[in-house]
Amino acid sequence: MLNLNARALVVVATGVVLTLHAGAVSAVSVTDIQGPAYLSPLRGQTVNNLTGIVTAKSTSGFWIEGPPSSDPRVSNGLSIFSESKTVLASVSVGDLVSLSGVVTEFRSSGSPNNLFDTEIDSPKNIVILSTNNTVVPLVLGPSGTRSPPTQQLSALDTGRDGWLSVPNNRSLVDVVNATLRPDAFGMDFWSSLEGRLVTVRAPVALDFENDFGEFWVRGGDWKVTGENSRGGLTITLGGTAVLGPDGVPDANPEVVIIGSPLDGTENPSVSLGKTFSDITGVVAYQFGFYYILPLTAPTVISTPDPTVPPATIKPSRDECTLTIGDYNVDNMAPTSAHLPAVANHIANFLNAPDIVFLQEIQDNSGETDDGTVSANVTLSTLAASIRAARGTTATYAFLEIAPENDKDGGAPGGNIRTAYLYNLTKLRLVPGSPAGGALNATEPIRGPDGQVTLTFNPGRIDPTNAAWDSSRKPLVAAWETPSGARFFTVNLHLIAKLGGSSTQGDARPPVNGGVEQRISQVQTITASALAGPTFIKSLLALDPNASIIVGGDCNEYALTRAVFAPFDGLLTELDGAAGVPPVERYTYLFDQNSEQLDHLFLSDAIVGRGELAVEHVHVNNWAPALSDRASDHDPSVAQVKVC
Repeated sequence: MLNLNARALVVVATGVVLTLHAGAVSAVSVTDIQGPAYLSPLRGQTVNNLTGIVTAKSTSGFWIEGPPSSDPRVSNGLSIFSESKTVLASVSVGDLVSLSGVVTEFRSSGSPNNLFDTEIDSPKNIVILSTNNTVVPLVLGPSGTRSPPTQQLSALDTGRDGWLSVPNNRSLVDVVNATLRPDAFGMDFWSSLEGRLVTVRAPVALDFENDFGEFWVRGGDWKVTGENSRGGLTITLGGTAVLGPDGVPDANPEVVIIGSPLDGTENPSVSLGKTFSDITGVVAYQFGFYYILPLTAPTVISTPDPTVPPATIKPSRDECTLTIGDYNVDNMAPTSAHLPAVANHIANFLNAPDIVFLQEIQDNSGETDDGTVSANVTLSTLAASIRAARGTTATYAFLEIAPENDKDGGAPGGNIRTAYLYNLTKLRLVPGSPAGGALNATEPIRGPDGQVTLTFNPGRIDPTNAAWDSSRKPLVAAWETPSGARFFTVNLHLIAKLGGSSTQGDARPPVNGGVEQRISQVQTITASALAGPTFIKSLLALDPNASIIVGGDCNEYALTRAVFAPFDGLLTELDGAAGVPPVERYTYLFDQNSEQLDHLFLSDAIVGRGELAVEHVHVNNWAPALSDRASDHDPSVAQVKVC
């Protein structure tokens, strides 16, 4: 007789086990245990005489498959958890086994945002019914019978921006425990295959490998959206047959991470667009994502050409045509080993733009926390290295405002900040205003000549505002061409994406670390509902035709529209204005996505003059190996007319 006495959460040494009913049930199948939802309908129960064929083994258990269900929501694969050497030695791949154990939903106590993983704990009464059986893996993609959906991760990602909607964490997958819809939602698709043996044909790498040799792939023959010219998947906005549905950002669910091979072999080195031999393994949820744990390491089939062409945008003799570089140079100090490579990128791949927006410039002593805050040696060393790489006598001038010690985030002691390099023959600072310090807030004013200038030039925007706590403050400057045409720049490095949750985690929409502070920072730059007009609005109020360029490392996608909503009606993102194909708008690789964190925004006066262009130069993210990158960001170069 089934005992339905309820039990609460049981905390064990290595994690959390969700058990709702304690009891025993006989003669169940794997599909009975898995059921059509995220959590097993038999969780907490002891099952007897469970049969299945062993498909794979690891050091912490093995997987079995039973007869399949006609219901695509229900997996016929299951993890059997045991670290007992005796248990593991008692079974071999291909054995048809019968066993007893407890149906458990497990997740690590240290990872509360992970989904629960359905498994059998404490397997007992293991009987080998036959040996040398074969399980044919399920081929994923059009050459098989199951293909992942291409646009949405979860039905719980509600809101205008889907998985990027704000606020985050409005519901939990394991609380809702919805019936799976594997044809529509990527997380549901992979959950419906939990524990199954599958094959991915001709997989294509979407990023570099992580510290554990794991890497993201899509099937070479899978239907995908957002595919860029390198073979990666770019985060794109919906609304067409090529992109996502109904104007909602495409979450790129048609991907999976390849884990460590179960036979102890090592995965090869990986880079964007590299292709591999077919991968066969079991689907498992771990570390916040659905994995395929391969039976053995794949081999490399093809590697993209590592040659990166330089940008076609070049400086113009026309003083009104300005070329702009933008580059997060990844914690650069005077002695950084990657400084010469960055200099070469600026000199010969960005073609020495008229002005360069830099982020993550460290002080002169780097990460030695000795109270040093100036970065004049860092910037002069970089400028000299660019001159040498370019083979010219011309040297960039530079502009910075040193922060307070250890107040702007980043590596302790490094005091990262934004800075400019600029060509003195093409532009100069508007004179007449003092340079601001770390705590001086600059404001637009009308100068004695009737033109708009700044109270501090260069200056910072509202640096004591709580929005900028432990974050880089925007560096603002008023410039003029040799003929006196004025324009303004704002160099950004918004708060990092720290403390977020995985895209395939329990919280829906996923927790986007720092997003509320980024929203506050953009409001502070433009206009705040509480404080009224701020920098950009005040500047445009004084001169509606002001030429304004705002850019840098925003640590956010343009498709997280809640962050950039304060720019609406004031500034236009350059990639869209210049007609860059949406799939080619990326400067960064993370997990399965090619994504754009680095942006340039323009005022209407600049957009209206036309002749806009921007190129993202993939000197880092097209590198043949992770160790070959000079930065985790790719630089960009743009062309605009400031008069």
